[in-house]
Amino acid sequence: MKISYNWLKEFINTDKTPQELSTILTAIGLEVESLEKVQAVPGGLEGLVIGYVKECAQHPNADRLRITKVDVGSGEDLQIVCGAANVAAGQKVVVATVGATVYPTKGEPFKINKSKIRGEESLGMICAEDEIGLGESHEGIMELAADAEVGSLAKDYFKLNDDYLYEIGLTPNRADAASHLGTARDIAAFLKIEIIKPDVSGFKVDNTNLTIPVVVENADASPRYSGLTVSGVEVKDSPNWLKEKLAVIGIRAINNIVDVTNYVLHGLGQPMHAFDVDAIKGGKVVVKTGLEGVIFKTLDDVERKLHADDLMICNAEGPMCIAGVFGGAESGVSETTKNIFLESAYFNAVSVRKTSKRFGLKTDASFRFERGTDPDMTVFALKYAALLIKEVAGGTITSEISDFYPAPVTPFEVELEYAHVDRLIGKQIPHGEIKAIVVALDIKITGETAEGLSLKVPPYRVDVTRDVDVIEEILRIYGYNNIEIPTQIRASLNTSGRPDKDTIQNAVSDILSANGFNEILSNSLTKAAYAENIDEAVKILNPLSSDLDIMRQTLLYSGLEAIAYNQNRRNADLKFYEFGKVYNLRDEKYIENSRFAVFLTGAKQGENWNAKSTAATFYNLKAIVDGLMERLSVSDYTLTDTDDANFAYGLKYNRGNKTLVSFGAVSKASLKKADVDKEVFYADFNFDVLIGLVKKNKIVYQEVSKFPAVRRDLSMLVDQSVSFEQLKSIAQKTERKLLKAVNVFDVYQGDKLPEGKKSYALSFAIQDEEKTLTDKAIDGVMQKLIYNFNKEAGAEIRK
Repeated sequence: MKISYNWLKEFINTDKTPQELSTILTAIGLEVESLEKVQAVPGGLEGLVIGYVKECAQHPNADRLRITKVDVGSGEDLQIVCGAANVAAGQKVVVATVGATVYPTKGEPFKINKSKIRGEESLGMICAEDEIGLGESHEGIMELAADAEVGSLAKDYFKLNDDYLYEIGLTPNRADAASHLGTARDIAAFLKIEIIKPDVSGFKVDNTNLTIPVVVENADASPRYSGLTVSGVEVKDSPNWLKEKLAVIGIRAINNIVDVTNYVLHGLGQPMHAFDVDAIKGGKVVVKTGLEGVIFKTLDDVERKLHADDLMICNAEGPMCIAGVFGGAESGVSETTKNIFLESAYFNAVSVRKTSKRFGLKTDASFRFERGTDPDMTVFALKYAALLIKEVAGGTITSEISDFYPAPVTPFEVELEYAHVDRLIGKQIPHGEIKAIVVALDIKITGETAEGLSLKVPPYRVDVTRDVDVIEEILRIYGYNNIEIPTQIRASLNTSGRPDKDTIQNAVSDILSANGFNEILSNSLTKAAYAENIDEAVKILNPLSSDLDIMRQTLLYSGLEAIAYNQNRRNADLKFYEFGKVYNLRDEKYIENSRFAVFLTGAKQGENWNAKSTAATFYNLKAIVDGLMERLSVSDYTLTDTDDANFAYGLKYNRGNKTLVSFGAVSKASLKKADVDKEVFYADFNFDVLIGLVKKNKIVYQEVSKFPAVRRDLSMLVDQSVSFEQLKSIAQKTERKLLKAVNVFDVYQGDKLPEGKKSYALSFAIQDEEKTLTDKAIDGVMQKLIYNFNKEAGAEIRK
């Protein structure tokens, strides 16, 4: 939300600097994300002065150019070549002197240099309004009033004031602060000063010649609807002061009527809309729902099909405006408008929010209506806007205020106990201070006892409905920094189960980060196209977009999207990991599981002068997976080929019927879904299962053996179907005590071997913890291994 410092000071009388107010706003919960000096007109007309054209003669070398002598108050007249047809002696003009930079309405800024134009020296530029950002006209130079002071600064003549712009990170609950008045209210409460509201005492109805009846058919969706007519207006550009106010906060001026409604919206927080009376067919306004299937063209010239629940502002024949969201293309104010019907309403927040989401329309009005506006502001804002319209567009007020408000919104009644305030805040605040803060926050005290207060909270504070909410408001204004840190901390010790999940996650993160991996964090919402099984997907009932309509069933695609994003920006060598949850719906039950994923693509290491850059492979990923399993002390798992469709090839580590991790190369179909065109290796760990296994691990200290281990190798021919895991299992069953490790160090398949055969070279570590092994004992172990390999796997030992 953007707030102007100068505009803010119209509601509060303070000499606080912009920086001081920034500190105050952040301290009371309206966090200032940025503060910058701004100018309503780009460049602030710096370097531009008021000049007087003393002479104007035809350029000797160009029919369309004039040579002028201009007094700019420097004591020496400037010769300026000018191409404007309306330039003449005796004019007061705006001059950009040499060295000044001008900021045109359209195009890039440019600097004024000393130059020669068709052979004649030119020491500046006499400006048109579009050349210096003051308007759109390029019909000729600006001719100023005769009383313009020669040599004075242009920014002083046009009354341009430097301003400061606050960018406030408004939290969703603070709808009351979504305006300059609302922000000023908080500052006034903190500084214990009065709010200055606009004066509407001059409002009066000039006549009742143009009364537009209002019929509200759905009072639930529109609890309050106010309106009046203004006749005889002249639709034109707004005056500079109004344009400047809006420009500072980034609002583009449209015309004087629309600009007034925007000014009131951002000033008071009350959205408004002006209708051309000629577009109100049948001479009445009807506020209703139930226009199912009707096609309605909005201001952006888009035709939208209405839903039965959409609240519409209609005339006797059809819709004119989507209430609280967007105006219609045919009922808005145009250059030909002479009479307007001005609307100021209080709409149901839920109704507006649903309509806004249905159409994907986010406007300044819907932003405020969705969060809750002030039902007591509609008539005040209507009077203020009507007075402003008379000021900038002329006209007369030609109807009484029509105010439909059958069930007034009542204030929230809250009972506040002082003891409860002290207990929650952790400090005893004097009762007088509490009452002063409450009153400063526009909360009425209706009763008081020694124990506490009876309060009525104004309806515009939609987030303050309970005593704890009031206490939060008291603390916010009193100042979080004024609550001392206690010297004594009271706490109860709670035992927690081991192992600690966060500790394990940090240990895994440390390993991966130390190996050059970067952690990513992605949204749990994703698109249905990524669903592994759409029938088991957890679907979002009211999705923000079609790309965020289900909960993710795997971490794969969030990682692939991150890879695609980087690869598209020429960052191809990537190592990522992510911890997150996946979601499924099975047997009408929602299931949430913790996973962590590892991604590897591109080169396994960057280029170096003494090492070649080589592409990452499946075995680089396998080394990472094995290292993590070893760090978690998870062993005794079986290895099988993965059957997951997300993998082109890969492996699974299983314990019983549970999969600990699946890893391998991502399939081309999965890569295509995420627009990734490079090979990606991916590991998917079941974190919940791994935590359960780590929990069962018993850490036992064991001395390093004093007796050496012996290595023996065997090379054997086996059938293609025999895996290393089978051979390892046979070896471990054959010798449980002395055999410490089994590894494969060579695999060969080729035309030199019999068909259907492959060669394995295995190494065996043999060790006795109690004595040095003899050759006889070692040979005995190897003979048993050879016998069982042959018997159970059909292995043929190669000599």
